[in-house]
Amino acid sequence: MRLLLAAVAALALAVSVKGKPADMNDAAIVSAEYPASLSAYGFFTGGADRPSPALLPYALRTPLFTDYAEKQRFLYMPAGAKFSVDGDGRLQFPVGSALIKSFGYHDASGKLNIIETRLLLHRAEGWVALPYVWNADGSDAVLKVGGARKPVDFTKPDGTKMSISYSVPNKNQCKQCHSTKDSVMPVGPVWQNLSFTNAKAQLAFEARGAAPAKLAALEAKWDDSKSGALEARALAYLRVNCGHCHKPTGSASNSGLFYDDHERNAAALGIGKRPVAAGRGSGNFDFVIEPGHPERSILIYRMKSTDPGIAMPELGRATAHDEGVALLEAWIKSLPVS
Repeated sequence: MRLLLAAVAALALAVSVKGKPADMNDAAIVSAEYPASLSAYGFFTGGADRPSPALLPYALRTPLFTDYAEKQRFLYMPAGAKFSVDGDGRLQFPVGSALIKSFGYHDASGKLNIIETRLLLHRAEGWVALPYVWNADGSDAVLKVGGARKPVDFTKPDGTKMSISYSVPNKNQCKQCHSTKDSVMPVGPVWQNLSFTNAKAQLAFEARGAAPAKLAALEAKWDDSKSGALEARALAYLRVNCGHCHKPTGSASNSGLFYDDHERNAAALGIGKRPVAAGRGSGNFDFVIEPGHPERSILIYRMKSTDPGIAMPELGRATAHDEGVALLEAWIKSLPVS
């Protein structure tokens, strides 16, 4: 028995030295089962504020808006595995990888209280999306396949205090936003949009893969006027917040509106384009984007609305993103009127 224990200890040490802490559970990532608790994977050690050293932290220059929630993003890959980057800058991850994203809000003391952690797990059959909701004491998170609602109080950047019913998406809603050709795929990790809080994190990330030199330049940040022209920042915002559904292979392809990486055609962006359906969501306006007139543009009308039958994006928000709306209003005002 002593020899067996010594062998197990030696194996655990060897695994740790190779870059994967002994408490990481690779089997849970690739298994056909859905673990009931987040702790089963080993991504966190006792709380959302204690990520495993095996996780690679990263951020996005232009992130998806989710009711002003603060997000923490991590990548996990099996020991020795590396990612690659395709010609469009999308990161390709090996089977056994996981993308981990936590959502939370700061309390009055400044502490970040995590509500949920969403996982994208790369299994042999493809990617699987699972939402986990943290217990009140922050000790662990529980799988909520059917989603959940949580009351949340927070303060917006302009000082306005808000109280909302925060929505944790169900498993099918995760699939809706992450759908590409009816398959679940990551949408956030694009090389040009990656950002890092420090050089150490960036070096650790780049050590696990490499991007083609032509993709080295980072794109404009929507909220930084010095990072690019107004149109570039507006399109970056639309690409991140709308492009995962509004693309030829996405769930909103029938709209004829495409905000993905490739589209620059005016009509496909909605400029001077009439909607394919003139229902309640049109607000009785004629064009998705009417140049020079954001107040008459369907895009702005739907972005400002919180009505479930009108609001765009449809999922992930109970509030309007005032700063994002202001950016797109400024862009629409700048468009030449024919």
